[in-house]
Amino acid sequence: MTKLAAVQMVSTPQVEENLASARRLVASAAAEGAQLVALPEYWPIMGMSDSDKLAHAERDGSGPIQDCMAALAREHGIWLVGGTLPLVSPDAARVLNTTLVYDPQGARVSRYDKIHLFGFNKGSESYDEARTIVPGEAVGVFDAPFGRVGLSVCYDLRFPELYRAMGECALIVVPAAFTHTTGLAHWEVLLRARAIENQCYVLASAQGGLHANGRRTFGHSMLVDPWGEVKAVLREGEGVISGTLDDGFLASVRESLPALKHRKL
Repeated sequence: MTKLAAVQMVSTPQVEENLASARRLVASAAAEGAQLVALPEYWPIMGMSDSDKLAHAERDGSGPIQDCMAALAREHGIWLVGGTLPLVSPDAARVLNTTLVYDPQGARVSRYDKIHLFGFNKGSESYDEARTIVPGEAVGVFDAPFGRVGLSVCYDLRFPELYRAMGECALIVVPAAFTHTTGLAHWEVLLRARAIENQCYVLASAQGGLHANGRRTFGHSMLVDPWGEVKAVLREGEGVISGTLDDGFLASVRESLPALKHRKL
C-alpha cells in the first residue's frame, strides 16, 4: 500500500506566491501520510500572458523553483512529482515545459519534457502552446518502490500511444491545466480511459479556478484506480486529494482481465 496525493492550485503570476502555496499544500499532503505527491502543470507561474514564463525559465539543475522542489521532497521524505516548470531551451523565444521528479532524499531521479502541445480555437477562446514552448521528444518513466511510474502532462492525455510506450506502469501521473471548456467535456473520461486500458492507477494534479489572467481552469484533480473507478476528486479551488495505491488490487485486476497480455499490436 502506498499513499498518493495530488495538489490542486490556482496559480498566480507571482512565483514567490506560488512557491509559498506549494510549500503549504505539500506539507499538508505529507502530514496526512502521503508518500508520493504531485504538483500541477504551470504551478510556479500562470502569467498574465503566455510569454511571461520566459523570464522565469531556469537552467537545468539550478534555480529557486528546482531548489524549492528538492527541499520539499527532502524535508518531508516524499517522492515529489514536480508538476511542470519552465526550463531554458535552445530557442530563446520558447521554453521547455518540464516535469522533474525528486526522491525522498531530495535527489532528482527523472525528467520529462511535455511532448504534445495544446492548440485550441473556439469562439473567443484560443490557445497555442507551440508559440512559447518547445516540445519534448522522449517518454518519461521512473522506478519507485511500488513500481514503474509514467510521466505525462495535460494535453498528452489525448494521445494513448504515449502511455503504451511507457510499458507496464503501476501509476501514471498527469499534472494539468485543462481549460474549463475542454475539461468539462473530456477530462474525467480521458483519465478513466487511460487507467482502464493500462490497468494502472492514474493520479491527476490540476489547476482549478479563475486565474488573474482571466483563464479558468477545470480542476477536478483526481485519483483513478485500475478498474476505472474515481477514488478521490477535488472540483475547484486549491487543496489536496489523496488515496491509496493498492498493489494487491492492481495485480487482481490484471489477473482477472489480462488485457495487457492479450495485446497483439
